[in-house]
Amino acid sequence: MAVEQPLTTPAGDQTRIHDIGYRGYDGPRLGRAYARRSLYSQSLRGAYGLGRSAKSKVLPMLLFTVMCVPAAIMVAVAVATKAHELPVAYTRYAIMMQAVISLYVAAQAPQAVSRDLRFKTVPLYFSRPIETADYVRAKFASLASAIFILTAAPLLVMYVGALLSKLGFAHQTKEFAEGLVSVALLSLLFAGIGLVIAAVTPRRGFGIAAVIAVLIISYGAVSTLQAIANVQNHTSAIPWIGLFSPVTLIDGVQSAFLGATARNPGAINPSAGQGVVYVLVVLALIAGSYGLLVRRYKKVGL
Repeated sequence: MAVEQPLTTPAGDQTRIHDIGYRGYDGPRLGRAYARRSLYSQSLRGAYGLGRSAKSKVLPMLLFTVMCVPAAIMVAVAVATKAHELPVAYTRYAIMMQAVISLYVAAQAPQAVSRDLRFKTVPLYFSRPIETADYVRAKFASLASAIFILTAAPLLVMYVGALLSKLGFAHQTKEFAEGLVSVALLSLLFAGIGLVIAAVTPRRGFGIAAVIAVLIISYGAVSTLQAIANVQNHTSAIPWIGLFSPVTLIDGVQSAFLGATARNPGAINPSAGQGVVYVLVVLALIAGSYGLLVRRYKKVGL
């Protein structure tokens, strides 16, 4: 217990100074890597409401359940009918459930960064060994990991169910691996886009609306344009139109290189050259999102 030691003061001066025995910290300094890992784990837990109020857990857990239930139903149908293949391919599942994934990103991207910006707590992070790039990497990695968990969990349900149904092990493993590659790319792309939008719109409501507009409305607009091109027999334009929506970008990559069938009007797969363009655009958007986030937080941290 610290003992107060009153210091002498000049006569007539009513100011009294006390030495309450504060000491400097002399324990271990864990450094930037530890701080980055801690921020990552805390942000990942927060993406599913863990460590937060019960109200914060409702939406992410509900969306997680909505993602997994159709996969479980398909497995049950395959087992009951003794089917030789699952009703939906692993690479198709995330595209089919893209509205649920987009809602999850719209809800969790602002939660990850908007409160720090709104309450001006970002400079407090940078007063410690953590730097701008550390903060951005932790937030980017945590949201991408959360989206990957959301999208990979139903694929795992399908894979386990397929093996229990005694479907071909090698074939199912190959398709499962292709599905994981697809959702990994989707997770990185959606996390980057969602965080950039949330970082420039500190108010959570605006951030949610903006993410929904970019992910869901853009998909609807691109699908409509592709349908018009298909009706007018401009089928060569359909793959190029797909470059203008995050969902159709992932669809194009997996259709070109992961054995999937394109989910566009006419089911037209991109050519190998177009597939390379799709990959380059996806990688450019991921890298560009990271760069924009670093630039944004360098300004905020000043």
